Amino acid sequence: MNTEAVNLIRFNKSGLVPVVVQQYNTGEVLMFAWMNSEAFQETLKTSYLHYFSRSRGQLWRKGEKSGQEQHLIEFRLDCDGDALLALVDQTGVACHTGRRTCFYTQLSKTCVKEIKQVIKSQEQLYG
Repeated sequence: MNTEAVNLIRFNKSGLVPVVVQQYNTGEVLMFAWMNSEAFQETLKTSYLHYFSRSRGQLWRKGEKSGQEQHLIEFRLDCDGDALLALVDQTGVACHTGRRTCFYTQLSKTCVKEIKQVIKSQEQLYG
């Protein structure tokens, strides 16, 4: 296990670090989530993204139930050491709503609109 990498991360007082997730070959931003040290280490160990659910208080693997997995290409640590960028190869959709990205609502001074279509229904994702 790469303990040097873990030691470089400045986890917040709750033991978490924010993670922006990006498709490695297109640059598309897919989602935002939180990791604790265990999630980071499990991701390095398995090469599949693991996160920490603040609402459930537990570790979870992306795609565990839906099959929409994220294979880790690499992590990048920001200049302050308190945020991660995960470059991934996304299988299918990243968002639990069935869209490729969680960032599908456009907000501007004059309008609010959904700019990404549902690719898979929640029934298709979760049964």
